[in-house]
Amino acid sequence: MTANPVELVIFDCDGVLVDSERICIKVDAVITADLGCTFTQAEIIERFVGSSAEAYTAAVEERLGRRLEKDWQQQYEHLYQAAFEAELTAVDGITTALDSLTAPICVASNGNHGEIRRSLEIANLSDRFEGRIFSAADVPTGKPAPDLFLYAARSMGVEPGRCVVIEDSAYGVQAARAAGMRSFGYCGGLTPASRLEGPGTLTFDDMRDLPKLLATISH
Repeated sequence: MTANPVELVIFDCDGVLVDSERICIKVDAVITADLGCTFTQAEIIERFVGSSAEAYTAAVEERLGRRLEKDWQQQYEHLYQAAFEAELTAVDGITTALDSLTAPICVASNGNHGEIRRSLEIANLSDRFEGRIFSAADVPTGKPAPDLFLYAARSMGVEPGRCVVIEDSAYGVQAARAAGMRSFGYCGGLTPASRLEGPGTLTFDDMRDLPKLLATISH
């Protein structure tokens, strides 16, 4: 990684700030089974974690062999809501990391604004990112396209080369590379380090290590 100063740290939400991926894959398994196109847990992790709603829908439609109604996911939203309210917590160590960061921070997630805010509020993190939440709904194409990260950087007034992205999915680190941003791949969740590794990406498995890792590329 280059030694450009870090002027903005861009966080993904699910699996990076909130420990939601483990919850989502269980709900996704219930939903796909109900639709009649069961996906294994391994398939859900590989194909859905970090993906956009459009990519999720396309994968389900492909397996079903038919198109779904435009708002098909709305009938299942209550399952995510109930599971999140019962089980969702902040990712282990993230509050310690955030307390130690000095660079500006923001969130850029493939989720919609309502989903992002709901998750951050449940995990008691919303105040830290007020006014600095960016969604795939804000851009033409979500991750793995670079649009969302570039939009976040532009909105925050920072050049891409001075941003660092914190991600936990293959789609996320691909988007960071495409945006010309350095990234840290968090492998303490569901996605193994092998799927996150690549040019401009360092992997780590403990959020408490993030501040010192950022310091090493800032000088």
